[in-house]
Amino acid sequence: MTIPVCNMRTVFTHFTSRRSEFRSAFARVTTPAIALTTLLVLNGCAKPRPTGDSGVGAAPGAPGAPGGAAPGAVGTTTAGDMQRLYRTMGLVAGAPTLPFVASVSFLSTPTPDSTLMLLSLSLPSRALGFGREGDRYIAGYTARVELRRGPSVVRTIEANETVRVPTFRETSRTDESVIWQQYIRLAPGRYSMAVAIRDEGGLRNAAEEVNLDVPPVPLGQLATPIAVYEAIPRQSADSLPRVLARPRSTVIFGQDSVLPVYIDAVGSTAPSRVDVRVLGEGDLVSWSNSIDLPERGAGRSTTITIPVTRMGVGLNTVQMAIPGSADTVRTRVLVTLGDDLPISTFDEMLTYLRYFTTPERLKPLRDASPAQRADAWTTFLRETDPVPATAEHEGLRDYFGRIRTANTRFRDDAQVGWQSDRGIAFVALGDPDNIVDTGLIDPNARVRQQIWEYRELRVQLLFVDQTGFGRWRLNAQSRADLDNAIRRRMQQREQ
Repeated sequence: MTIPVCNMRTVFTHFTSRRSEFRSAFARVTTPAIALTTLLVLNGCAKPRPTGDSGVGAAPGAPGAPGGAAPGAVGTTTAGDMQRLYRTMGLVAGAPTLPFVASVSFLSTPTPDSTLMLLSLSLPSRALGFGREGDRYIAGYTARVELRRGPSVVRTIEANETVRVPTFRETSRTDESVIWQQYIRLAPGRYSMAVAIRDEGGLRNAAEEVNLDVPPVPLGQLATPIAVYEAIPRQSADSLPRVLARPRSTVIFGQDSVLPVYIDAVGSTAPSRVDVRVLGEGDLVSWSNSIDLPERGAGRSTTITIPVTRMGVGLNTVQMAIPGSADTVRTRVLVTLGDDLPISTFDEMLTYLRYFTTPERLKPLRDASPAQRADAWTTFLRETDPVPATAEHEGLRDYFGRIRTANTRFRDDAQVGWQSDRGIAFVALGDPDNIVDTGLIDPNARVRQQIWEYRELRVQLLFVDQTGFGRWRLNAQSRADLDNAIRRRMQQREQ
């Protein structure tokens, strides 16, 4: 089943309307949207990587945690940094050429000799080769999943899918705008799982192979917490929850206010209450709550919401336990500042903020101990929010939006666009009121110049392209003028 996430409310209406795909026929748990017609050959698979014991959420360095390098440092972001970061979360991530991300979650079935696995996979629209279809745009891809136990193939799932979007703009989205999900019933144990995606339009493909530990999930116990967009809880173990999962397990600060997490608990001994904690850097608790699980038929499944502002920017662990029990279930969640900003630590986040506000305003954040960071961050948000009456922080939303724009607009100026000379000016000051490009006036000029004018700040910045390859640099006087203009702009925000 493919779900193009163009309008989340519309998507979920479409998703829940296909109730026949969620009947409890576990032998054929879901039905692909289109008949299987193409065999995708698994090629380019990496050496098998292990996933965590609960599928998602294994901490880096823990037994069974996935490998992969840490994301690049600030200023050296590459296309693969986000994929490597997803792998540290225990997710399955394809190559940057076709950057799919997949997560696995485990739920109870009516019998103890089987576990229900939800495989959720997403990829950005821009990874697919779209073509015109009347007044719409269409793309196709093939998803293939192969599960092995030793030398034997246990299950093979293949689906040819079609994505239709109404506008050209939708074809260039970088978020998880296409979601494919599959329920699979498996016996507990260790498997090798190969996941492959092929773009039928652009003829690109990506594949990953991981070791998969499928745990038993007895009735009455908590299943893997699932980060979702929306969910309709199931009421018994012989039915399926109707969830629209977040395969990337990611929320964007300044855009998402809460993270919905689906809690699955079915059976006559399902708990009536669960303790929830969010652990940030150093396993310090940034948010906790005790949640009542309402009775729903023969289960107590429900969806909770975790405030994004109470989670640290970077990697977080959502941990759940039945009161009085030592057993816990967990999943990893990433709070990021944008789809192309692989920030995994608090210190990295502060580096990104250096053009947003004054060093004095950032000092309490820098000086806060790990235990104090949640409160310091909440205070920072309150004191810098230009429109406190709204739930969204418009200042940070616009600021990080400019960083994402600069990374695209000025990518030829430097390795990371927002840290180029023009990128710094754009991120800190915004669009100039006027740009004069001497190359447009005199195409034969040996040295091109751009003059950016900011009338309110009464400053003109001179950028020079000495090479002729579009690598613009400030001259010495303009660099001093830019520094002064940034200080004045920050002071304006403080007023």
